[in-house]
Amino acid sequence: MTGEDNIGRVLVPRDDVRGRQLIRIGTATVAAVVLLVGLVPGVAPADDATTTTTRGYSAEIRRASYGVPHITAANFASLGFGVGNVQAEDNICLIAEQVATVDAVRSRHFGADEPNVRSDLFFQKATEDRVVERMLAGTPDGVEAPSRQARDLVRGFAAGYNNYLRKTGVANLTDPQCRAKPWVRQIGALDLWRTIWANMIRSGSLGALDLIVEATPPAAGTARSAAPSTTEIAAALSRAIRPAGAGGDGGTGTGTGTGTDSTLGSNAYGLGAEATTSGAGMLLANPHFPWDGPDRFYRMHLKIPGVYDVEGAALIGNPIVQIGHNATVGWSHTVSTAARSVLHELTLVPGDPTSYLYDGRPRKMTRRTVTVQVPTPGGGTEPVTRTMYDTLFGPVVSVPDALPWTTTTAYAMTDVNADNSRAVDGWLQMGRARTVRELRKVLDRYQFLPWVNVIAADAKGEALYGDHSVIPRVTDDLAATCIPDRFKQMYASSGDAVLDGSTSRCGLGTDPDAAVPGILGPAHLPVLLRTDYVANSNDSYWLTNPEQPLTGYPRIIGAEQTPRSLRTRLGLLQVQQRIAGTDGLPGTGFSVENLWQVQFGNRVYGGELVRDDLVALCTAKPRATASNGATVDLTAACAALRAWDLRVDLDSRGSHLFIEFARSGPILFQDRFLVTDPVNTPRILATDDPRVLTSLANAVQRLEGIPLDAPLGAVQTEPRGTEQLPIHGGPGGAGIFNAISASFTPGVGYPKIVHGSSFVMAVEFGRNGPSGRQILTYSQSANPNSPYYADQTRLYSRKGWDTIRYTDAQVAADPNLRTYRVREGERDCVNGGWRAFAQPAFTSQRTCVAYFRRA
Repeated sequence: MTGEDNIGRVLVPRDDVRGRQLIRIGTATVAAVVLLVGLVPGVAPADDATTTTTRGYSAEIRRASYGVPHITAANFASLGFGVGNVQAEDNICLIAEQVATVDAVRSRHFGADEPNVRSDLFFQKATEDRVVERMLAGTPDGVEAPSRQARDLVRGFAAGYNNYLRKTGVANLTDPQCRAKPWVRQIGALDLWRTIWANMIRSGSLGALDLIVEATPPAAGTARSAAPSTTEIAAALSRAIRPAGAGGDGGTGTGTGTGTDSTLGSNAYGLGAEATTSGAGMLLANPHFPWDGPDRFYRMHLKIPGVYDVEGAALIGNPIVQIGHNATVGWSHTVSTAARSVLHELTLVPGDPTSYLYDGRPRKMTRRTVTVQVPTPGGGTEPVTRTMYDTLFGPVVSVPDALPWTTTTAYAMTDVNADNSRAVDGWLQMGRARTVRELRKVLDRYQFLPWVNVIAADAKGEALYGDHSVIPRVTDDLAATCIPDRFKQMYASSGDAVLDGSTSRCGLGTDPDAAVPGILGPAHLPVLLRTDYVANSNDSYWLTNPEQPLTGYPRIIGAEQTPRSLRTRLGLLQVQQRIAGTDGLPGTGFSVENLWQVQFGNRVYGGELVRDDLVALCTAKPRATASNGATVDLTAACAALRAWDLRVDLDSRGSHLFIEFARSGPILFQDRFLVTDPVNTPRILATDDPRVLTSLANAVQRLEGIPLDAPLGAVQTEPRGTEQLPIHGGPGGAGIFNAISASFTPGVGYPKIVHGSSFVMAVEFGRNGPSGRQILTYSQSANPNSPYYADQTRLYSRKGWDTIRYTDAQVAADPNLRTYRVREGERDCVNGGWRAFAQPAFTSQRTCVAYFRRA
């Protein structure tokens, strides 16, 4: 090894040699034998008998109601082929756009704005650093590198996508978004591995790509800027360590959130025998994801007879079910509060801002100068170049005026998901677990979940919660020793860590039970098994079940004994009240029917707590001053809130007024949070605080031109063609379980849903197998010309559902079932057809035929 560090996103030095490479995470260095068996066609581990591909790919597709595909194949390659075909049929534009993004050509095809240019620079660097190739070049055991089965799934998906595109033609695509567009092309397995990698790092280095791309060493003689304030540093840490999509404690009981649920989130219940009417386990899955773009879910059922049989959903472009169930186990995910990255504070060598001191010796940063072609207004292109810098710990990041790169100090990011190649294998093996205890063993072995918790239940009536996500190994001892004093209070309050980067003593190190170095092992992770319930709504693990609080875990995972968000509190109360039978529904305990009713009961917990006091306050003081100084008459607002039914149903009048009040606030409480009563406190409106009426005045101003007592269905809608479908639900920050966040148009309302409830599943494991209800709120296809573009959205609008169809009998009973087969093999090689294949690149018809005939 030299003093130069070039480790890209995966923290792997470039100076590896064939057969052996040094993998470095933090300061831990381990030797790993590079076995290329998984990259050689036809060679597989001895225990991998289901992966052989003979005479091409073939899969049976049974399209059920709402276009949901039930895919059956003989092996994982053909299963992936079927998935690639159907996802291309329904959403080829979204997949092609993902590929264009990781191919570093966004600015060329989607506009030369700064976000696209920086994205291209980031991904071009990853390509030149061969980040994904390095992740694939290890022992194919599913931990060090993807297994042959995982590779077959991905390879088959690419072939299926290509098969659809080749037979349809770019010019004949029915989706106008990408018809005849140059960014739609044949793809290879490597393209898909790159998109999978991008999803792994979304709450780490991908979200911080601006800070990486724009990090520039100071010019010679540059004076050091004034020391940033604690507030500025805290904001910078949040931006650098929790940059996008996930993370952070879920908000406080005082309503400190914006009310928009702008980041990824979710609710989930794992219900055990004591909580259900049947005594069998039940699961509620309710992820909150964008309604548009590549982060949409796709429903599917994947089956290899006798080997693999899982129904559920995955983010589009993924070949494996990520949230779903098999015959005896169901699982879902919620976004975890744990940090995915840490920063290392580097002490720079005097006079050389691109060298730093490590264990008393200078180390030179590695420069990578990257160039991408960007369109010009005249129709041509011009090069845009950036130089980025890598260190022993990962890329240098810079947040001007808060965490700047000065002549004395710089900051480097370690993203522990940057070498996470385990996800496809992890979800594949989750689908094979028969109980939640077996599922826990899968989580312990693979430690693959990039930024989510798992909530599960099984047919035996046991429920599981685990934050088995990939978390930097910042133990309490390491934090006490290695976080500089000025960052310790911020770590205590947020879990965002800045470590001393000058010494190997402060490296992340290795837990003996961890799947890979640099992350917390299972013994450090919060896990709970119960026979009543577990629940999570994006707060930390602490109150997974209030009867058994989880405590004593490293702060980087989440906060303990702190206020919970209103959505978390409502989620817990709904379970407790249903078990006790005090929620107004018949009986006690959960059935599929009343679980669905609870999910879409559309209660507004913030309103339940404060509406009456708010109405009394504005009745007594009917005029208030808004934030802009204007005096606002609150009489109509008081009347609307007084008549409101405390729900966000389509016919709920005045709910949008309360949502705007909560968004302007936040909701302020006068009583204190009690750690002895965390689900119910705080709960009393701070009526003496003038900011309460200011928030209401702001809400009235914002809604000018919109009747304050309008029904929600008249002001909150989703466009589908010429339709504006009314949408129920509302932002989680107001204490709404069925979280829906919409864009606001003055004088109109909320004409477009941005984010919220997406794939919703309530599944029960009975004697005859799994049964229940499910829906994909925004429908299966983003193509406006697809028959599956609006059907489930209309269903969601009226609180309907699609029935779970898992067994052959359940599938066969679907009145809309349509069956067909997709194939690719020897016959696709004839008449020059071999030239159309992108992977592998055939040089003749003979090599094409030979490929499909191999055993």
